Amino acid sequence: MPSTLPTNNLNNRLSPGTLYIVATPIGNRNDITLRALNILRSVDVIAAEDTRKTRRFLAQHDVKGRLVSYHEHNEKEKALKLIKQLIQGTSVALVSNAGTPTLSDPGYRLIESAVASGLPIIPIPGVSAATAALSVSGLPTDSFTFIGFMPKKKGKRLTLLGDLAAESRTLIFYESPKRVVTLLEEMVNVLGDRSGMLAREMTKLHEEFLRGRLTEIAENLAGRPEIKGECTLLVAGCENSDSVDWKSVRSEIQMALRLKTKPISQLARIVAKKYGLPKNKIYEEALKIQEQMTGDR
Repeated sequence: MPSTLPTNNLNNRLSPGTLYIVATPIGNRNDITLRALNILRSVDVIAAEDTRKTRRFLAQHDVKGRLVSYHEHNEKEKALKLIKQLIQGTSVALVSNAGTPTLSDPGYRLIESAVASGLPIIPIPGVSAATAALSVSGLPTDSFTFIGFMPKKKGKRLTLLGDLAAESRTLIFYESPKRVVTLLEEMVNVLGDRSGMLAREMTKLHEEFLRGRLTEIAENLAGRPEIKGECTLLVAGCENSDSVDWKSVRSEIQMALRLKTKPISQLARIVAKKYGLPKNKIYEEALKIQEQMTGDR
């Protein structure tokens, strides 16, 4: 059997036994394509992350369909059932609560199984929070790395950030409003005070875009009584470290250590912010210089 199947569907006629990956709005209900609505009206089954939310959205567009739940807690079981239905000729549309399915949403297992079964899979493109935010970020768009949601445990987050420290491409993260300030502070310590943009409540009534240094974005958010809405955070990639004048950096650290006006942790934070370097790296450099200065006495 060939590894690829024809997916020409210009006349929008449904193909039996086909899995359609349908993008839905991330906020504004009008951000849905005509083709997507046509598919949702025509398929036999709509597999939805949250059937209640999807049913309300479909009702707004006068779309009626047979919904089944498909989420992270029942993904394994439901994927098997849906694959059996697809093999029998049932057409299925997969949707998430918002945006393009499988991008930090359930769906990977179903698509993986459909590929293994040789079933046709057709994307119905539309909104994605990652690309929507990237398009207005002002950061390089020619090459980027999508990370999605970071681990909830601090140790795992810091390890992942350390792995990304040398990545030169624009970094794209999803984060909860409850954890976004903490993540920004950790990024400054590990990645340095880079340029970034936080997109919040995109396409909704209170849509907001915060641009600037990571410390500036964190300070803005930390001063608010509450942060609402899912956040998409973009961070500039690592610049060539060779462009940093390390001689000046070390000289500044050495002078500050001699004056003894600030503790090393505070000194590292100030120098890191000035040069846009990771605080941890400056702190380690300061300890080395302090040890050398002590040995020279």
